[in-house]
Amino acid sequence: MNPGDMGDTDDMADGWSRWWPAPAKLNLFLHVVGRRADGYHLLQTVFRFLDLGDRLRFSPRDDGSIVLATPLPGVADERNLVVRAARALQKLGACLPAKRNPRQTESDTANDAWGATIHLEKSLPQGGGLGGGSSDAATTLLALNRLWGCKLDAAALQRIGLGLGADVPIFIHGHTAFAEGVGERFTDVAPPPAWYLVLVPPVAVPTATIFAAPELVRNTPPIAAADWFPGFGRNDLEAVARARFPEIAAHLDWLRRWGDARLSGSGACCFVGFDSEAPARTAHAALPPGMRGFIARGIDRHPLAM
Repeated sequence: MNPGDMGDTDDMADGWSRWWPAPAKLNLFLHVVGRRADGYHLLQTVFRFLDLGDRLRFSPRDDGSIVLATPLPGVADERNLVVRAARALQKLGACLPAKRNPRQTESDTANDAWGATIHLEKSLPQGGGLGGGSSDAATTLLALNRLWGCKLDAAALQRIGLGLGADVPIFIHGHTAFAEGVGERFTDVAPPPAWYLVLVPPVAVPTATIFAAPELVRNTPPIAAADWFPGFGRNDLEAVARARFPEIAAHLDWLRRWGDARLSGSGACCFVGFDSEAPARTAHAALPPGMRGFIARGIDRHPLAM
C-alpha cells in the first residue's frame, strides 16, 4: 500500500496503541450560492472520501497536557487543528479515560483532566484542498471521544468540529454527502464507484485568499439535493485559483485530456475520475516530468463512522 492508505482498521483492542485513519476528501462539485451577513459563504457541494490520508496515534497523559509530538513546520501548536480539537473536547469536562493510569485513584480520575500525546503522520499536502487538517481534527475528536470515555454522539462532535473549521463536520458525519450552508448540513448521496487521479501542484493555496477575491462568483443558483447527479456542476473557486496560481491552471489543462477534471476545495489539488483502476493507472503513468500525483479509490463511508 502507499503511505497514507487507510489499511486495516480492525485493531480496536487497544485504541491507545493503534493508528487512527484520517482520510482525504474530494469536492465533486462546489458552488457558492450566497453569503451570510457575517461574511461566511453559503455553499453547495458533494464531499467524497478517499482510501488514502493521514493517520494519528494517541498516548495517554495524566497531567492534562495536550502535546503534539510531531509539530508541522511553520504551524504553531496553538494553531494546529489537531491540538485545538483535543483541547476543545477536553474543555467540555465530561470525559473520563477509558483506560485509567494505574497510579491514579478513582477520585483522581474524576477530578483531573486527562491529556494526550499525539503523533500525526502526514501524507496529504497542506493547502491542497483535500481536507487534511480538517480530517486530522475530526479523527482527533472521534478517537479521543472514545479513548477518554466522553460518549458524545456525532451531532455533538459535529458542533465542536464546526467551531474549528467548516470542513471538519463532514468527516464526523462519515458518509458521502451533499452539503449545504457553510458545509455543515448533509444529505447522503451515492455516486457510482470511481478511482481518481489526483494531481498535487507545487503550491499551497490559502483558502481565505480565494474566498476574499472580488471576482469570485457568489450567486450560483442553488439546487435541491435530490437534483444532484454525478458530473453535475463545477467548482466556482476554480477560476480564481487558476488566475492566481498558474501551476494549478497547467495541471488542470493537462488533466482534462483524460476527462472532466476539477479542482478540489480551493485547491491546489485537482482530480479526474475513472470507472475502474486500470485507466487511472494508465493516466498516472503518463504524467510528464515535474507533475506529481497519486491514485486513490473513492469510499462512501469513513473508516471511523459512528
